[in-house]
Amino acid sequence: MIHEVDEGLRLLLVEAGLEESGVELVFDAPTRDWSARRNAPTISVFLHDIREDVSRRRTGTAEEHDADGVIVGWRTPPRWFELTYLITAWTNRPQDEHRLLSEVLRCLIRADVLPARMCTGSLAELGLAVGLEAAAPGMDGPSASDVWSALGGELKASVALRVSAPLAGERTPAGPPVTEGLVVRSAPAVDGGSDGDAGRRLRYTGATDPGADGFAGTRERLHPTARRRRGGTAR
Repeated sequence: MIHEVDEGLRLLLVEAGLEESGVELVFDAPTRDWSARRNAPTISVFLHDIREDVSRRRTGTAEEHDADGVIVGWRTPPRWFELTYLITAWTNRPQDEHRLLSEVLRCLIRADVLPARMCTGSLAELGLAVGLEAAAPGMDGPSASDVWSALGGELKASVALRVSAPLAGERTPAGPPVTEGLVVRSAPAVDGGSDGDAGRRLRYTGATDPGADGFAGTRERLHPTARRRRGGTAR
């Protein structure tokens, strides 16, 4: 799921026209060594914090059906996670960096969710909204100064972006359909009598090959033979 969020953010920034102006989009950590090797205008989208939103956790399972409405499996509810990115611009002049950050900020605040056309993989299959929250006050997680200190660099202007994305639940496939019917076998008598029989098929007597439709196909229902009440006579 994380790499799919990365790809969605990349497509979102590409659509804003940043790459067309010769700006590189990377997901590298902006460390001191990395910045020393940079030789072109660059936007760094660095993921530095991942936390589950436990308030959205659910239990249970949901059925999955095929085109004919047959159950093919069960899936647990998705788990939601908050991914926090630090977005920075790198050029030779602070004025150019601020211009690039302005373009990034303009792109991110256009919508509260990642457009569906930019969701790939499991995000597209789930069809759930992937929330975007840029430069919001009071965001949880490490502060920008703590992040820069851990990276070994100097504090500079940045945009904090929080993405709320679902991680698909575990899927349990359904077993194959029953095609042989139900067979009842009797156990040997306790007093050493005759051995158990070879088995008696219930309902579908003498059926060895159910055909292409299995036992779900239309069959003539046989009338039951005379039944005997417990402790009484046959009726």
